[in-house]
Amino acid sequence: MEKLPPLQKIYEAYSAIADDRFDLAPQQLTVRSSDGSKEYTVAWDDEGHYRSNDKATYWQGYAGYPVLVALLLQGRLPLDEEVAQWFAAVPWKALNEAHKRDYDAALEEAFDLKGLDMAQRLQAEAAANADMEALAELDITVGRLSDPVKQLA
Repeated sequence: MEKLPPLQKIYEAYSAIADDRFDLAPQQLTVRSSDGSKEYTVAWDDEGHYRSNDKATYWQGYAGYPVLVALLLQGRLPLDEEVAQWFAAVPWKALNEAHKRDYDAALEEAFDLKGLDMAQRLQAEAAANADMEALAELDITVGRLSDPVKQLA
Protein backbone atom coordinates (compact mmCIF):
# COMPACT_ATOMS: atom_id res chain seq x y z
CA MET A 1 0.00 0.00 0.00
CA GLU A 2 1.36 3.36 -0.99
CA LYS A 3 -0.15 5.84 1.50
CA LEU A 4 -0.61 4.63 5.07
CA PRO A 5 -3.24 6.02 7.44
CA PRO A 6 -2.46 7.53 10.83
CA LEU A 7 -1.96 4.77 13.41
CA GLN A 8 -5.05 5.88 15.34
CA LYS A 9 -7.28 4.68 12.48
CA ILE A 10 -6.38 1.10 13.48
CA TYR A 11 -7.88 1.74 16.93
CA GLU A 12 -10.99 3.25 15.34
CA ALA A 13 -11.35 0.03 13.33
CA TYR A 14 -10.97 -2.00 16.54
CA SER A 15 -13.84 0.00 18.06
CA ALA A 16 -16.12 -0.59 15.09
CA ILE A 17 -15.47 -4.34 15.35
CA ALA A 18 -15.84 -4.42 19.16
CA ASP A 19 -19.09 -2.45 18.93
CA ASP A 20 -20.42 -4.65 16.10
CA ARG A 21 -21.07 -1.52 14.01
CA PHE A 22 -20.77 -3.28 10.67
CA ASP A 23 -22.64 -5.46 8.21
CA LEU A 24 -20.47 -7.73 6.08
CA ALA A 25 -21.51 -9.09 2.68
CA PRO A 26 -19.38 -11.06 0.18
CA GLN A 27 -18.05 -8.01 -1.72
CA GLN A 28 -19.19 -5.14 0.48
CA LEU A 29 -19.10 -3.87 4.04
CA THR A 30 -21.23 -1.21 5.73
CA VAL A 31 -19.76 0.49 8.81
CA ARG A 32 -21.55 2.92 11.12
CA SER A 33 -19.70 5.84 12.74
CA SER A 34 -18.93 5.86 16.46
CA ASP A 35 -21.80 8.25 17.18
CA GLY A 36 -24.16 6.45 14.80
CA SER A 37 -24.75 9.52 12.63
CA LYS A 38 -23.09 8.23 9.44
CA GLU A 39 -22.85 5.03 7.49
CA TYR A 40 -19.92 4.20 5.21
CA THR A 41 -19.66 1.63 2.45
CA VAL A 42 -16.56 -0.33 1.48
CA ALA A 43 -16.53 -2.41 -1.70
CA TRP A 44 -13.72 -4.57 -3.10
CA ASP A 45 -12.91 -6.91 -5.93
CA ASP A 46 -10.74 -10.00 -6.35
CA GLU A 47 -7.81 -7.91 -7.63
CA GLY A 48 -7.36 -6.09 -4.30
CA HIS A 49 -9.07 -2.82 -5.19
CA TYR A 50 -10.85 -1.36 -2.16
CA ARG A 51 -13.21 1.60 -2.54
CA SER A 52 -14.90 3.52 0.23
CA ASN A 53 -16.90 6.67 0.78
CA ASP A 54 -15.48 7.46 4.23
CA LYS A 55 -13.80 10.88 4.34
CA ALA A 56 -10.24 9.60 4.87
CA THR A 57 -10.33 7.21 1.95
CA TYR A 58 -12.34 9.55 -0.25
CA TRP A 59 -10.40 12.79 0.35
CA GLN A 60 -7.02 11.77 1.81
CA GLY A 61 -6.37 8.70 -0.33
CA TYR A 62 -5.41 6.36 2.49
CA ALA A 63 -7.35 3.47 3.99
CA GLY A 64 -9.85 4.98 6.41
CA TYR A 65 -11.05 2.96 9.36
CA PRO A 66 -13.95 1.36 7.41
CA VAL A 67 -11.43 -0.10 4.93
CA LEU A 68 -9.32 -1.28 7.87
CA VAL A 69 -12.39 -2.98 9.35
CA ALA A 70 -12.82 -4.88 6.08
CA LEU A 71 -9.16 -5.94 6.02
CA LEU A 72 -9.27 -7.06 9.66
CA LEU A 73 -12.49 -9.04 9.17
CA GLN A 74 -11.10 -10.66 6.01
CA GLY A 75 -7.97 -11.76 7.88
CA ARG A 76 -5.73 -9.66 5.64
CA LEU A 77 -4.58 -7.84 8.78
CA PRO A 78 -4.03 -9.62 12.11
CA LEU A 79 -6.86 -9.04 14.58
CA ASP A 80 -6.12 -9.30 18.29
CA GLU A 81 -9.71 -9.65 19.48
CA GLU A 82 -8.79 -9.08 23.13
CA VAL A 83 -7.19 -5.73 22.26
CA ALA A 84 -10.08 -4.77 19.98
CA GLN A 85 -12.53 -5.28 22.85
CA TRP A 86 -10.63 -2.77 24.98
CA PHE A 87 -11.74 -0.09 22.52
CA ALA A 88 -15.48 -0.80 22.63
CA ALA A 89 -17.65 2.31 22.90
CA VAL A 90 -14.87 4.85 22.32
CA PRO A 91 -16.50 8.06 21.02
CA TRP A 92 -13.92 8.69 18.29
CA LYS A 93 -15.83 11.43 16.52
CA ALA A 94 -16.13 13.46 19.72
CA LEU A 95 -12.48 12.84 20.64
CA ASN A 96 -11.22 13.81 17.20
CA GLU A 97 -13.29 16.97 17.23
CA ALA A 98 -12.25 17.89 20.78
CA HIS A 99 -8.59 17.48 19.85
CA LYS A 100 -8.99 19.23 16.46
CA ARG A 101 -7.81 16.14 14.54
CA ASP A 102 -4.70 15.70 16.75
CA TYR A 103 -4.95 11.92 16.49
CA ASP A 104 -2.20 11.27 19.06
CA ALA A 105 -4.01 13.35 21.67
CA ALA A 106 -7.34 11.66 20.84
CA LEU A 107 -5.71 8.24 21.23
CA GLU A 108 -4.19 9.19 24.58
CA GLU A 109 -7.63 10.27 25.80
CA ALA A 110 -9.11 6.99 24.53
CA PHE A 111 -6.48 5.05 26.50
CA ASP A 112 -7.38 7.10 29.60
CA LEU A 113 -11.16 6.74 29.05
CA LYS A 114 -10.81 2.97 28.84
CA GLY A 115 -8.58 2.85 31.92
CA LEU A 116 -5.84 0.89 30.19
CA ASP A 117 -2.81 0.21 32.34
CA MET A 118 0.73 0.41 30.94
CA ALA A 119 0.85 -3.30 30.07
CA GLN A 120 -2.43 -3.03 28.15
CA ARG A 121 -1.27 0.12 26.38
CA LEU A 122 1.91 -1.63 25.29
CA GLN A 123 -0.06 -4.67 24.11
CA ALA A 124 -2.46 -2.43 22.19
CA GLU A 125 0.41 -0.50 20.61
CA ALA A 126 2.11 -3.76 19.60
CA ALA A 127 -1.11 -5.01 17.97
CA ALA A 128 -1.71 -1.73 16.13
CA ASN A 129 1.91 -1.59 14.96
CA ALA A 130 1.67 -5.18 13.69
CA ASP A 131 -1.43 -4.18 11.72
CA MET A 132 0.35 -1.16 10.24
CA GLU A 133 3.32 -3.30 9.22
CA ALA A 134 1.00 -5.85 7.60
CA LEU A 135 -0.92 -3.03 5.88
CA ALA A 136 2.30 -1.62 4.42
CA GLU A 137 3.02 -5.03 2.89
CA LEU A 138 -0.42 -5.55 1.32
CA ASP A 139 -0.63 -5.37 -2.45
CA ILE A 140 -3.92 -3.47 -2.57
CA THR A 141 -5.17 -0.13 -3.80
CA VAL A 142 -7.69 2.13 -2.10
CA GLY A 143 -9.79 4.85 -3.58
CA ARG A 144 -13.09 6.64 -3.76
CA LEU A 145 -16.44 4.94 -3.83
CA SER A 146 -18.70 7.28 -5.75
CA ASP A 147 -21.89 7.07 -3.69
CA PRO A 148 -22.23 9.78 -1.02
CA VAL A 149 -21.92 9.16 2.71
CA LYS A 150 -25.28 8.12 4.08
CA GLN A 151 -26.53 10.30 6.90
CA LEU A 152 -28.61 8.39 9.40
CA ALA A 153 -31.72 9.96 10.89
